[in-house]
Amino acid sequence: MSPDETGPVQHLARVQDAQTLATDDAPSVVTGNDLTPVDRGFITRLVLAIVGTGVAYIAAMAYSLALRVDQLAPGHEEYLGYLTALGGVLSIALQPIMGMLSDRTRSRFGRRRPFLAGGALVGTAGLLIIAIAPDMAVLTLGWLVTVLGWSMAAQMATGSLQADLVPEAQRGRVAGLAGFATLAAPVLGVGIASLGSGNSMALMLGPALFGAVLVLPLVLMGKEDKPAVDRPEPLAVRELFAKLLFDPRRFPDFSWNWLGRFLFYVGLTFNTTFTTFLFAQRLGKDVSEVGSLVTAVAGAGLVATTIGALGGGFLSDRLRRRRVLVLIAGCVFAVGAVVMALSGGVAGLVVGAALSNLGMGAFSAVDQAVLLDVLPDRREAGRFIGIMNYATQIPHGIAPLAASVLLAVGASAEKNYAALYLAGGVFTVLGGAVIHLRVRGSR
Repeated sequence: MSPDETGPVQHLARVQDAQTLATDDAPSVVTGNDLTPVDRGFITRLVLAIVGTGVAYIAAMAYSLALRVDQLAPGHEEYLGYLTALGGVLSIALQPIMGMLSDRTRSRFGRRRPFLAGGALVGTAGLLIIAIAPDMAVLTLGWLVTVLGWSMAAQMATGSLQADLVPEAQRGRVAGLAGFATLAAPVLGVGIASLGSGNSMALMLGPALFGAVLVLPLVLMGKEDKPAVDRPEPLAVRELFAKLLFDPRRFPDFSWNWLGRFLFYVGLTFNTTFTTFLFAQRLGKDVSEVGSLVTAVAGAGLVATTIGALGGGFLSDRLRRRRVLVLIAGCVFAVGAVVMALSGGVAGLVVGAALSNLGMGAFSAVDQAVLLDVLPDRREAGRFIGIMNYATQIPHGIAPLAASVLLAVGASAEKNYAALYLAGGVFTVLGGAVIHLRVRGSR
């Protein structure tokens, strides 16, 4: 809800600091008009910190953890799925709570930087436990500690700092740079981890220490806003869990944006989970024979996603338009999905994948800027960003199950990947359309 849409009652509530923060239905206060522009130094430190958290966490999830599972339980690759699923459930359940604790923290170092520094230390300790784990039980403990530190605390802190400090006019470009950092981090992290693949300590602690070094400048030289409430009222455990929910009628823009992002990521999950199987079917090869092609396409997709994220973010600030760019991004993704659904050769599959990645990058950056525009209360940024993360995490759990139904539509001997990819395109367009047509608090 934009400031000119709020009435006198909402305005009065906005200045009742302690009472407002203690209630669940605080009116929208994030407009960006009260924030001063952030300088290049802060943006650089923020981007470095995002790269650092990604190097330490995503490299472990994508590469190092698999090697340790193979060392401790050879022939039981399914354990890796159990571990990542368990970590995902922990993150979904507790990340908004971690954000709320950050919202209510008062220290000389601010609200977010203690969680950034503490998260890096706890996450590094988790990776150390993984490195020395003698069995799968200890390895599981280490992974959960890693998720708690790097994902739930450190990554939450960088996202909340964007909401706290970045004004409306800079949100697109900062979101674009953050998206680029998020994409670059796994590649860099896996490269660092691979250098120590013969040694468990180097494998796990190499990316962790590199990530901690990149986080340090933001911890030491970052800045923080001053919350309106110096001493928030105590929050009971029951109230803490109650704040995981919110009334969509009170926050319509945030709710519509949540739904639009959810729909987009359902479509995205449809079209990314089964890429290898699609390539194998269309090219008439075994899955094992298309690995090199899928890897090459993934590399090209990274470039396209980066172009989409940086270009979309900067363009949204330059044009002072976001919602229409979100819709365009959903349509670009859908065009790529259609091309892949109807293609029977390498060229069409590659072009379709590139278009989809371009749309994905643009959507992720611009919609993040939309989120910051419509965040219900900047003082509770950690809470609401954690709730918004449900819109990206839940589809990863439910979309593959729904995909099995689409793959069986009209299928005989072969799976119906055309139906799956076309449905994915429909969902991404719907997601962009919901945000474009229903969200009013962003341009």
